[in-house]
Amino acid sequence: MIGVGIDAVELDRFRRALGRTPRIAERLFSDAERDYAFRRRDPTERLAARFAAKEAVMKAMGVGLWAFNYRDVEVVRASSGAPAVRLTGKAARLAEAKGIREWRLSITHTERTAQAIAIAL
Repeated sequence: MIGVGIDAVELDRFRRALGRTPRIAERLFSDAERDYAFRRRDPTERLAARFAAKEAVMKAMGVGLWAFNYRDVEVVRASSGAPAVRLTGKAARLAEAKGIREWRLSITHTERTAQAIAIAL
């Protein structure tokens, strides 16, 4: 194991941020992540969980905020349906430099929070 990261996001606060700055979703999430989230009337839970995952990945890599673009970390679904991490751009280069070859990701949410744990292997 190279690193572990965890993050939690308050859904009400995230919902307000999306309402105040609608383009934030385009800056933070891939087209596929937005398509997946916006299948729901309220995409907040799914977007907040993915935001928590992106921050957890940063923490597992041991880098600070904005070490790379949030869109460089994408939460995808494995064939089993489990969440998985796909890195591109600077995030992929940093992971390679740190010797990270695999990821484990767990995301969850309640009515109030979304949480994610990322493990870099």
